Amino acid sequence: MHRRSFLAGTAAAAALSGTACRRDTSNWRTLTGSEAATLAVLCDQIIPGGDQPGARWAGAVRFIDIQLTRKYKTHRTAYRDGLQQAEAIAHSRFKSALVDLPLAQQLECAQELERQSPQFFNLLVAHTMQSYYGSPRHGGNRDAVSWRMLGVPPLPVRGQNV
Repeated sequence: MHRRSFLAGTAAAAALSGTACRRDTSNWRTLTGSEAATLAVLCDQIIPGGDQPGARWAGAVRFIDIQLTRKYKTHRTAYRDGLQQAEAIAHSRFKSALVDLPLAQQLECAQELERQSPQFFNLLVAHTMQSYYGSPRHGGNRDAVSWRMLGVPPLPVRGQNV
């Protein structure tokens, strides 16, 4: 078999399976760009910014995306389905993407998601809290923002002399 034939066959098989190009051109490990945007809106409804930065700024989406390749692997389908459901709620109620809605309508959609899918919503709350209050070395709690807010001194990074 010639190299060109092999590459053409591989590309055709990948196109048919639909799995080779699951991710869009985003920088996310598991999520697509639109899934990450929807997740950011939901995380900010759980821990909104105000006097202190909210979940989005603290890196909740990054944390969840990283963990979906590690400890949260079993939750990938739940996230895909839950984020699609959140978008479906936004489109059915307001004829718009969740990310394009004003904050009050985003909150309504998050509350409806909680009513329709409490198991996913509870999972999302738990993971958002873990990202916000956990160790920054796991991808969330950027600049130890929650620890500073609580007056907790940042822990030294393992392997570094302090």
